Amino acid sequence: MDRRRFLHTLLAGGAALALAPRARALDGNDAPSFARARAERPWLAGWSSVDPASFAPAQATLEGRLPKDLAGTLYRNGPALFERAGLRYRHWFDGDGLLRAWRIGGGAVEHRARMVQTSKFVREQAAGRFLLPAAGTTIPDALPVRNNDDVNPANTSVVRIGTRLLALWEGGSAIEVEPGELATRGPVTWRPELAALPFSAHPLFERDGSAWNFGSLDLIGASGLLVWRVAADGRTANATPIRTPQPGYLHSFAMTERHLVFVLAPYRREGEGAFFERLRFAADQPALVAVVPKDAPDAPRWLEADFGAVYHFGDAFERGREIVVHAVRHHDLAEMRAPMAAAMRGEAGGGASRQAVLSALRIDLDRGRARWHDTEVRGIEFPTFDAPAARAGSARLYAPMRTAAAAAPYFDAVAAIDARRGRAEVHAYGPDVLAEEHLFVPRPGRRRAGEGWLVGTLLDARRGRSGLVVLDAERVGDGPLAQAWLPRTMPLGFHGAFVPA
Repeated sequence: MDRRRFLHTLLAGGAALALAPRARALDGNDAPSFARARAERPWLAGWSSVDPASFAPAQATLEGRLPKDLAGTLYRNGPALFERAGLRYRHWFDGDGLLRAWRIGGGAVEHRARMVQTSKFVREQAAGRFLLPAAGTTIPDALPVRNNDDVNPANTSVVRIGTRLLALWEGGSAIEVEPGELATRGPVTWRPELAALPFSAHPLFERDGSAWNFGSLDLIGASGLLVWRVAADGRTANATPIRTPQPGYLHSFAMTERHLVFVLAPYRREGEGAFFERLRFAADQPALVAVVPKDAPDAPRWLEADFGAVYHFGDAFERGREIVVHAVRHHDLAEMRAPMAAAMRGEAGGGASRQAVLSALRIDLDRGRARWHDTEVRGIEFPTFDAPAARAGSARLYAPMRTAAAAAPYFDAVAAIDARRGRAEVHAYGPDVLAEEHLFVPRPGRRRAGEGWLVGTLLDARRGRSGLVVLDAERVGDGPLAQAWLPRTMPLGFHGAFVPA
């Protein structure tokens, strides 16, 4: 079957969405009980619906001094509307997407925010209630859907490709957003036959600015992967379909100079309900690893490794005939299936797992085998790195970390990690501060790998404020160079992008 016919077949079957479950009641997950719990646990602000009063542009209060040559915008995206008509989503991944822009320049920081105006958000906003299926919560009396963009919350990541700023989810189109005012321009259709097909939340970039990405076809009731290649101008894209031997969940992927690496965690579907309600990871089965040559994306090589459940990858590089991929491997599979589920209910248990371990997947291309090697670094997620250093196999990873002192079941520190030695340099923000993803931003005109800053976001639950933080990436243990605070809290997000001025 040729590529065009294969894609046409997928589109024709797309109405049978894996996200569209049979309806049943939203039992015991009401908004009033969550509000009462938040009064007792201020850190639940991270999983509260956003206050629209926080959307207006605001000057943040600066502590410390911003580096004079750091200028640009940190864009952040994450779920931020969880409740309608007294009902509350059960799963963190279901909330509608909120874009935030932290603009740094002239010794000051300005903040603005805006909901992504997806068709789902617009329809439910007008109705004042949940209308459409969600990935992790069964919605009673949900309306039928035509394709995945009907349920796309655009709530996971934000990237710039060329001049286009894109809000991304796992299972539908990229949503283009205006970079200044954050107004939504609408879904991106690269070509008519690719409309509404999954374009995942973690594209990876070549030196020339072009991007690779994937889409999991499991989310539209089919099976397989699409391997996307987007031109550096962000205007054109190709999608190569890959058939997979069995169902496997993946959220992101890794890339070396010559290969893309996909790790599919096997799973089964049990019972009825939304996608994540039915998903059960099959830890008794091996993970499937696809090594995809960039010059032949339709010719993957499949290997097996011990079971591994991964949301996010760090750096990847090649040494001779070996590929080394760093990843955060989860051993708490219930938490993997529904992260922060207790917090979504207003409860204190569970949370960011200290069982999550930084692991190296070593792929021997000559012997055709792949093996996990765990390090001693635990309790992290959302790893980022300096891409040029990664290509040389010398990158440090930067990740939020949960320490024993954390008051909330979430990350309270940031770590700079030497993955080869399994060591971490840590700065703890304090037990009442929740730490989000920190991005590496290279210093203009830098002379060495890793020279630059970490720019991240925080939620200070005790003081009732959210903020931006800047650290020297080479001296993380010294703590912040600067922090900029808003006089209110905002929901926690997932991923972001820094766009230099």
